[in-house]
Amino acid sequence: MFAVVKTGGKQYRVAKDDVIKVEKLDAEDGAIVALDQVLMVGGEGAPKVGAPTIDGAVVEAEVLRGERARKIIVFKKKRRQNYRRKKGHRQHQTVLKIVEISLDGPKHAGKTAAAKTAAPKMDAPKTDAPAADEAAPKKAAAKKTEAKKAAAKKAEAKKTEAKKAGAKKSAAKTAEAKQAAAKKADGDE
Repeated sequence: MFAVVKTGGKQYRVAKDDVIKVEKLDAEDGAIVALDQVLMVGGEGAPKVGAPTIDGAVVEAEVLRGERARKIIVFKKKRRQNYRRKKGHRQHQTVLKIVEISLDGPKHAGKTAAAKTAAPKMDAPKTDAPAADEAAPKKAAAKKTEAKKAAAKKAEAKKTEAKKAGAKKSAAKTAEAKQAAAKKADGDE
């Protein structure tokens, strides 16, 4: 008997005592996991195909260990631009041993932990009045903008002071240059 199971966005053809590597599941080593997204069961008589899954069909698997896959190298390069980036990635995996394929629910009910699939979170409906926790970040953001404005004013004041000091220095230099030119002109005559 074999089954086609969907977990982690992928499909696996499994039979009893098969060892497979799937995307990471939230289960401890030694736990029994019920994979309830069974797409097809075959092997004895006519195969049963779900639309999309078979109701009541469960594949039970024992978690052997959690591990990481081989490293995948991600290398980016743009020729003649001196641009090279190298990154490595190792995907987390769970190693499962198939214990049971059944069409009428899980057999190992005491140890079974349902395989968790990512479900989108539903937001609570918003009301007209803001919640207490929403008001606090706005105040903090307001404080940050006030601090930024104050810092910008200080920077502006420093710039204007620097310009004034530069203007005073340049005025002093021009006055000195005029005096030096006048002395030179007096000395030549």
